Amino acid sequence: MDIDYYEILEITRDADTGAIKKAYRKQALKFHPDRNEGDKEAEEKFKIINEAYQVLSDPQKKSTYDRYGKAGLDQQGFSHFSDMNYEDIMGDLGSIFESVFGGGFSGGFGGTTRRKNRKYPLDLETNVTVAFNEAIFGCSKEIKFTYKKPCDDCHGTGSSDGKKSTCKECQGRGQIYFRQGFMTYSQSCPTCNGTGAKIDTPCKSCNAKGFVEIKENFKVDIPEGIDNGNRIRVARRGNIDEDGSRGDLYIQIGVETDEHFVRHNDDIYIEVPVFFTQVALGESITIPTLRGETKLELPIGASDKQQFIFKGEGVKNVHSNTKGNMIAQIKVQYPKKLSKEQKELLGSLQKSFGMQSTPCESSFEGVFEKIKNWFS
Repeated sequence: MDIDYYEILEITRDADTGAIKKAYRKQALKFHPDRNEGDKEAEEKFKIINEAYQVLSDPQKKSTYDRYGKAGLDQQGFSHFSDMNYEDIMGDLGSIFESVFGGGFSGGFGGTTRRKNRKYPLDLETNVTVAFNEAIFGCSKEIKFTYKKPCDDCHGTGSSDGKKSTCKECQGRGQIYFRQGFMTYSQSCPTCNGTGAKIDTPCKSCNAKGFVEIKENFKVDIPEGIDNGNRIRVARRGNIDEDGSRGDLYIQIGVETDEHFVRHNDDIYIEVPVFFTQVALGESITIPTLRGETKLELPIGASDKQQFIFKGEGVKNVHSNTKGNMIAQIKVQYPKKLSKEQKELLGSLQKSFGMQSTPCESSFEGVFEKIKNWFS
């Protein structure tokens, strides 16, 4: 049976890079050998989790897997994990853990390559709220955010004269090591923040941080059909690294509610209040839709909370462009007070139906006598 990497990481096929990394972090921590010592099942699960992450985090491998499955990867020579023993995998995973958790994490994987310790992550996230109709039909929004870049005055060193001394705590390694059981761990040195050096003359422009924060704003197109909780990735709008590379900006979407319409995925719900006489007469009423209006033909005797489906009157899917449905649910309303004339009219109407107007009498015929006999 072919392996489903998306199922392994418990994500959907449209998950972005951030979601893949987050899911991997969760699963890797859950099945990490340190937390499941001696558990062979967890060990095997840990291997396949990392195999899934290596594939889905690589755009080329992910594209091949999405089109042809694991067989397609094997045909292109991706059999890295299938030929490795557990110790080899543990050694190879050091770089993966560093890429997910940052340069400050390393378990006893035997790896020697240490990722450059950045002062800040390159990717950014910001929030924007759009109106209900803006999410349905799309819009353009101005985004205001703050990003980080290396300080020009100290060239990102944090030192005004560019000079640093070796950190005595880590001896310039940038890492401190400690053991826990049979595993050896390392983390960024708290004294020098993983740089391996101490600043003697702090830069006044950045307060020795090595970076400054810049405010920026720009307009972004919100696509039609965007939903609450969706994210938009804007390439090269994130923080700037010392080598000039720039991360991405992720915009988290929040959608305001509407007074009349309720959205569930691509379907739209609306409650339609109708008077009891309209139901009795089976009237045709005009109701609003997202894009205008339509006719709701009430069948005679329609029940309270009965639903009527209008196909294609919902939201256009942000990925497939297919439209959902609109579901109109009626709410039958009755008068709370009646005038003398209204009571007389309703009384006459009830009499005109004859026995039909008193269904309880025919339904319970003989029941009362039966109950009396129970106690006789």
